[in-house]
Amino acid sequence: MIAAMNARTSSINRKDLVNAAARSGLIAALALFVIGQLSANAAPMETTGGSGDNKQAGKANSLKPPAKGQIPVAFVISDGAVIIDFCGPWEVFRDVNIPGLEDGPFRLYTVSATTSPIHAGGGMQIIPDYTFANAPAPKVIVIPAQSKPSEAMLKWIRESTKNTDITMSVCTGAFVLAKTGLLSGKSATTFHAAFGNFEMQFTDIHLKRGARFVEDGNLATAGGLSSGIDLALRVVERYYGREIAQKTAYNMEYQGQGWINPDSNQVYASAPVSTAEHPLCPVCGMDVDPKTAPRSVYKGTTYYFCSDDDKKTFDAAPDKFVTADKKL
Repeated sequence: MIAAMNARTSSINRKDLVNAAARSGLIAALALFVIGQLSANAAPMETTGGSGDNKQAGKANSLKPPAKGQIPVAFVISDGAVIIDFCGPWEVFRDVNIPGLEDGPFRLYTVSATTSPIHAGGGMQIIPDYTFANAPAPKVIVIPAQSKPSEAMLKWIRESTKNTDITMSVCTGAFVLAKTGLLSGKSATTFHAAFGNFEMQFTDIHLKRGARFVEDGNLATAGGLSSGIDLALRVVERYYGREIAQKTAYNMEYQGQGWINPDSNQVYASAPVSTAEHPLCPVCGMDVDPKTAPRSVYKGTTYYFCSDDDKKTFDAAPDKFVTADKKL
């Protein structure tokens, strides 16, 4: 199990606290009021390719939970896995409370090439629960940003997705999902600083800029980092309805509304423009310091990069990045 997720040192279980609070008439009334306000103010849910009818779209995209037992959720991880990408959705699924169910509705576990410890972003050490050879069959797969995927990982995702309700990526986990071939011909999104790279690598995938998440069949892709929390709440809504998802967000003290409106990332729809005073890396679009950054000269123009790897990527095909930059 993830060591950090199990480090619950308080002697009072959080679910007990929530249940105790719920028994208070005042708190229950307050919760219902907040939920009502959220419903009143929420932007209508629209899904990729939807009809625009909110009720019909919601019904068409609903998922059926099992009559009994838990929904198995596999988190596919390897070295460099970005913590919020998988811990955010983990916490969402963990906090779902269904009246009448003694255990939570989701069974969460990690899957990797081996059960040897891996080091996630920032050095967090994780001991995976299962390997690709013995992991339980999932109904939901979560793919965070991480190191380059192995062929074994891609094969496991590809085969397991044949029977999943949702296979979802977060941030540049979309690159992992795309490399399985499953996204070919479909719509997707990813971390805003990776839009250019994604479009160039996967020309047969329709990249949607400015989307908090994109759903296409049993595949779903979230934008960067915290977007995974919103996509996980959306998955909860599809299984158990908006009220349960709103209660989950409320109990988490999560105020984000991106899970209700997938087009709420419009601030990232247009890339910032690189200038001489404030140059941006042409590969990832992030700020660079021209005094220390790696650089290349192409057709008389100097370009600065976030890293040597970005410089190598640019140098291999500079015309692609320059053309993409002009289109922006």
